[in-house]
Amino acid sequence: MSSMAAEDVAHPAAAEPLEWKFSQVFGERTAGEEVQEVDIISAIEFDKSGNHLATGDRGGRVVLFERTDHKDHVQRRDLEREDYAISRHPEFRYRTEFQSHEPEFDYLKSLEIEEKINKIRWCQTANNALFLLSTNDKTIKFWKVQEKKIKKISEMNFDSSRSPRSGTTASSSTTSPRVYLPNGGCSERPCNYTSNEFSFPPGGFSSLHLPVVVASQETSLVARCRRVYAHAHDYHINSISNNSDDETFISADDLRINLWNLEISNQSFNIVDVKPANMEDLTEVITSAEFHPTHCNMLAYSSSKGSIRLIDLRQSALCDNHSQLFEEHEAPGSRSFFTEIIASISDIKFAKNGRHILSRDYMTLKLWDINMDTGPVATFQVHEYLRPRLCDLYENDSIFDKFECCLSGDGLRVATGSYSNLFRVFGCVAGSNEATTLEAIKNPMRRQVQNPARPARSLSSLTRAVRRGSESPAVDTNGNSYDFTTKLLHLAWHPTENSIACAAANSLYMYYA
Repeated sequence: MSSMAAEDVAHPAAAEPLEWKFSQVFGERTAGEEVQEVDIISAIEFDKSGNHLATGDRGGRVVLFERTDHKDHVQRRDLEREDYAISRHPEFRYRTEFQSHEPEFDYLKSLEIEEKINKIRWCQTANNALFLLSTNDKTIKFWKVQEKKIKKISEMNFDSSRSPRSGTTASSSTTSPRVYLPNGGCSERPCNYTSNEFSFPPGGFSSLHLPVVVASQETSLVARCRRVYAHAHDYHINSISNNSDDETFISADDLRINLWNLEISNQSFNIVDVKPANMEDLTEVITSAEFHPTHCNMLAYSSSKGSIRLIDLRQSALCDNHSQLFEEHEAPGSRSFFTEIIASISDIKFAKNGRHILSRDYMTLKLWDINMDTGPVATFQVHEYLRPRLCDLYENDSIFDKFECCLSGDGLRVATGSYSNLFRVFGCVAGSNEATTLEAIKNPMRRQVQNPARPARSLSSLTRAVRRGSESPAVDTNGNSYDFTTKLLHLAWHPTENSIACAAANSLYMYYA
């Protein structure tokens, strides 16, 4: 299941396997409900405190959730009141949502730009306001979300004794009725607003009243776009990452990585450029990039060839030459048509301490020590049971699915998604055999079904099953069936607790241990 290095990866002793339980679900589908394409979640991110969670979807919307039990825990700990109700697991509530991106059309390139949110990253909070970055394929936006008091009209502030009442309004009559003006005055004859005959009475009106607008005690969360970082990428943006200096961030596309200052939206610095002089010589592209969590001068990026490069911004302005290269050399004679495709890294994450990097390719999770570039210190098999079916996965494009990965805040465990809305949690310390498979449903512990007598199917029937979606196209060694039409691509680990948020289509599931 996993190969460990002889030395300890993160801690001196393996931790006990966790027992995961269902916590919450937002947007759960009913049986037979059809999911709209625009509602499918495409990004998930906790903030540094873990008290806020943001999701983005294919419709360009960002939805914010806020933790509600955190204050309860603090009060219970400080006051030690026995009668105070305390939550047994993390609880979040929906706060607000806003339209971050709209569909656009690039007339110069005749290219449609989708509104889908590719990544969300939280920035440093200030003055009780939340700040975050969101990006689609081409444009990054910087958002400020803050509570604002709702303004209301407290009173119309008009003279009630002179206000028009039933039976006193102007009507068709031979006499000239009294016409009440909007400011409380009145006239003995109808006003002709197109003429210049209107004049104020001697001494003016006795009182001129205006409505009064006041801020009530009620508040609402308002999102405002502070800056737009655009026109800096020729290719689709696949990553954004905040620097630990809280002043800069990077954005990466297939061939370039740009460095931005949060305060400056009209210029960026190109720090990595892997575009060859002749595009026919292109052999790999950038797939993911992330800043080091504590060293503001270091960042890492992964490639479609399965390598990870660590670069130091202090070495040169253009960091095409890496300071360290992490890659696993393939065994002789094992190369095939699918080797490079399944080796492509879809996501990388730094551990909280910055010592390790977690990478996800199609078949495995790998944990790398930045002080050891000879190979990964741990490898976790996620899709090994799919190896005989790579041809079918290539035909239906499933082999190009980009699964994300995440680490726990204490560095003891890693997690990633799979098909049939499953996700897997592995222990990553020496001696740990923890490998838990959970399903994104209210009962997360997936039942292990033993079915060794299941007849084998041909590749052609397997492909038909995938396209129809009527049968599960794969069965692993434990007898669990898998459906390629449902996949759990996006998930995030709470920064300080054993809590995971993951997306299954349009539903957000949360689990704790």
